[in-house]
Amino acid sequence: MNLLRKRAVLRSAMAGLALLSVAACSNVTGQDDLGVGGAGTGTGASGTGQPGLVGDPASPAYFQQAIGDRVLFAVDQSTLGDEARAILEQQAQWLITNGDYVATIEGHADEQGTREYNLALGARRANAVKEFLVLRGVPASRLTTVSYGKERPIEICSEEACYTKNRRAVTVLAGGLTG
Repeated sequence: MNLLRKRAVLRSAMAGLALLSVAACSNVTGQDDLGVGGAGTGTGASGTGQPGLVGDPASPAYFQQAIGDRVLFAVDQSTLGDEARAILEQQAQWLITNGDYVATIEGHADEQGTREYNLALGARRANAVKEFLVLRGVPASRLTTVSYGKERPIEICSEEACYTKNRRAVTVLAGGLTG
């Protein structure tokens, strides 16, 4: 009887340790490893819009996740579609409101075509975004462009689903005005 009781206590202790191990690995704050609101929370740990978190409308995390830092393009196009213009309207408002930030607009292309063609296409895409933002009131002095062509894909495969994600322009924020 004593041996059976010891086994039951040991099993109970092991189950408790397993539960503690799982709890220690869980994310109880609702934040990811970067301190940004996790899985659909839309706010910081307390939900109060702490500075630098997704819930803070003045934070780059908010810009990236709530507004959207990228727009997509059709095959071989640098023309902005309706969805892209809607995102860029919000980007322009955010940039005007948050004047301490400068942005680099990265132009990207899918893997189809030559390196040279895709660098030129990426440049046209980045410039289309910059021109749109400038027309909406963002000072051109706060915006720069760069083209990566097909050199920095976010999806790698020879399927349309991947190509679509790589045909993009991304607005990357940096803090502080340079002049």
